[in-house]
Amino acid sequence: MKPLVVLLAAAAAMLDLTQLKQMSARFAPVKLAYDTSALSRGDQKALAKLIEAARVLNAIFMDQLWSGDRALYAQLQKDTSPLGRERLHYFWLNKGPWSDLDDHKAFIPGVPERKPLGANFYPEDMTREEFEKWVKTLSPAQQQEATGFFTVIRRDDERALVAVPYSRASGGYGLDLRTAAGLLKEASRLTDNSSLRKFLSLRADALLSNDYYASDLAWMELDSPLDITIGPYETYNDELFGYKAAFEAYITIRDDRETDRLKAFASRLQEVENNLPIDTRYRNPKLGAAAPIRVVNEVLASGDGAHGVRTAAFNLPNDERVVHEKGSKRVMLKNVQDAKFRTILTPIAARVLPKADQPSLSFDSFFAHILAHELSHGIGPQQIQAAGRITSPRQQLKELYAAVEEAKADVTGLFMLQYLYDHGLDHSSDAERQLYTTFLASAFRSVRFGQMEAHGRGVAMQFNYLSDRGAFVAHADGTFSVEFGKIKGAVRDLAHDLLTIEALGDYSGAKRMLDTLAVVRPPMQRALDRLKDIPTDIDPTNE
Repeated sequence: MKPLVVLLAAAAAMLDLTQLKQMSARFAPVKLAYDTSALSRGDQKALAKLIEAARVLNAIFMDQLWSGDRALYAQLQKDTSPLGRERLHYFWLNKGPWSDLDDHKAFIPGVPERKPLGANFYPEDMTREEFEKWVKTLSPAQQQEATGFFTVIRRDDERALVAVPYSRASGGYGLDLRTAAGLLKEASRLTDNSSLRKFLSLRADALLSNDYYASDLAWMELDSPLDITIGPYETYNDELFGYKAAFEAYITIRDDRETDRLKAFASRLQEVENNLPIDTRYRNPKLGAAAPIRVVNEVLASGDGAHGVRTAAFNLPNDERVVHEKGSKRVMLKNVQDAKFRTILTPIAARVLPKADQPSLSFDSFFAHILAHELSHGIGPQQIQAAGRITSPRQQLKELYAAVEEAKADVTGLFMLQYLYDHGLDHSSDAERQLYTTFLASAFRSVRFGQMEAHGRGVAMQFNYLSDRGAFVAHADGTFSVEFGKIKGAVRDLAHDLLTIEALGDYSGAKRMLDTLAVVRPPMQRALDRLKDIPTDIDPTNE
């Protein structure tokens, strides 16, 4: 069997049915378990409308990914040959003609070799330099709009750059946004939960006005058995600057028992912030309101939430104004995490961990670290000063921010759990061993996402940093273990370095760190080569 990197080095037109099936097999079909029986009759009716609205966002997201994406999807649906059906299947897994797991390289002929760095948020012929030069000519308010989450950049009749709000953008935006807004309004009238009704109504208005602030605040206050996230949020697909938000939806049902169990974490965030391994002047003396934590089970994800590697948890919103005022909400997708642990991580651990360490693999530790990762997005530097002005790490680190922030959340999550273990959080006698061993095994899961993907790139950087300090040890038989005498100090040092880069908005420091450490070295590559028959991620069949 040829390695996939070799397959993708050839022209996309040469990929045959067997090769495409091999690529698709990296996503293991799973049925996500969830229970709607406790929902009220009104919420069950609202759920059907919300699923409809979520599916509309698939089309909008495809418009955001590439200008030709929706037309290509329609063309692929007409090809009923075995090869045509397999192309369509893998297209839908990626929501486009580029393979997320293979550095966004094309697998369908007749498209650009790689996904445009700016997706369809910017003109495909626009350079970084042209954009930055143009932005300098704008007023402060216009600059904020040009670099904001909710505008696309287009060319006018004279080919000058202009910022266009999503709600007024051409293509599929207009009709689809109106359709989605109408469905949200219908759902708001059906639910008997007042906080859900308020959020859905405000979010429907936001889709048409392009002003998401009020509905983001309402989302932070959402307290409903139906826990809904829908709208433009994450910026990973903007690889030019990391400015533009892609549309996504997560239709989920809250797990009240698990949600109540985790409230202790949120109550101690300020304490963790006050003890972060960073200069005290960069700590936030007063975080926003207590961060809500929701444990949910996913019914359906769509748009940016349903392509390539599936989200196991998220921390939103990204609007720094809302985070400063209300904090941010952490949503844990428990049935997704369970599927990933059973289907992907358990078989990986059986090959990369020594036999003596394999009993330390723990779903509770996997779950706890994902929670701590999401909580860590909301602590550390959020608003910073650079060149005498108030800004944010996202604005300063630009396209490097996603990888740095994901790595910072990972390692600060480890620091957080260790701090809480050391300061009274109930845990078993094996909790530390399980935490770091599970994190080590999971590094091999995450780095398989690819070096163009923020999480995979950030994990490679962490793995090499910790290995260089002797905290992770490679053995002659190809397995790896944790050096428990060194791991705590190495985690603290790495958290310090990443938090400081964000506090300073240090673009050159971030680039230097990623260029030198965000690579797959030979020992890890040899281990990855032994994992090729294990799926890389899951493919929820509910959708």
